[in-house]
Amino acid sequence: MDRRTFLGALSGAAAATMIGNKLSWAAEQHRIKTIGIQLYTVRDALQVDYDGTLAKLAAIGYREVESGKGHDKPPKEMREALMRAGLTSPSYHVDWDSLGADFPKVIEDNKIVGRTYLVNPWIDEEVRNKPDGWKHAAETLNRAGETAKKSGIQFAYHNHWVEFIPLPDGKLPYDVLLENLDPELVKMQMDLGWITVGGQDPVKYFQRYPGRFCMVHVKDVHSIPDAASVRSGRFAGENMTILADVGTGVINWKRIFAHSQNAGIKHYFVEHDNPKNSIETATVSYQYLERLRF
Repeated sequence: MDRRTFLGALSGAAAATMIGNKLSWAAEQHRIKTIGIQLYTVRDALQVDYDGTLAKLAAIGYREVESGKGHDKPPKEMREALMRAGLTSPSYHVDWDSLGADFPKVIEDNKIVGRTYLVNPWIDEEVRNKPDGWKHAAETLNRAGETAKKSGIQFAYHNHWVEFIPLPDGKLPYDVLLENLDPELVKMQMDLGWITVGGQDPVKYFQRYPGRFCMVHVKDVHSIPDAASVRSGRFAGENMTILADVGTGVINWKRIFAHSQNAGIKHYFVEHDNPKNSIETATVSYQYLERLRF
């Protein structure tokens, strides 16, 4: 081999190594670095052994948990329980009734725990069903978001499937919310399972409203119900039977999470509303997401 050939081969090898390293780096970067879980998933286990359940979640590999009314301890106790388990809790679900006069105390309690997000997961039916109910709901959410922001907390809204049942004028309630919510005051926590059940594509929303989806619920389904059953409301009575452990259902997680950066996702919480064995569901779901590359 002459000098020119040798140098050419060496240069080619170096380039190949550089490209390989870049590809390896990219593959490593496109993963969920911190996997969380909504404690609603393991609420049965928490009732039996709260600290022990948190320890099990940490042993599985979870580093973040999201909580809510009914499966949370008083603020100082919750902070200490999380510290013992080596967990953090960046987010908490706040019911609609707590967005009024009690909201400032809710904010302060959650700041004690160390949370930086408060999320409303459900707009009461009597509010939604009033004339322009979704627009008025957005006004309430904006006010809550403004109050939260003054205390250094980011407010957000979490969807179910009802937001994707068309209104009489044909518009989707989710679109009404996105059009009327102040994107600085109210971010979106997209439940990826329920939006799929609602017949909509998360990626299209990520593309249409970049940066507005700070968190997601990673929820899988065995099958997607027909649109007619969802729109008519018949689906509501049977919804829990279609839920699956993450990675065992039909949702294409690789495709969705390839758009995470554009969406603005910072936190990923596994959730299953009605698992047969909650700790097993937590384990299977974590193992799938830990291996997932996108």
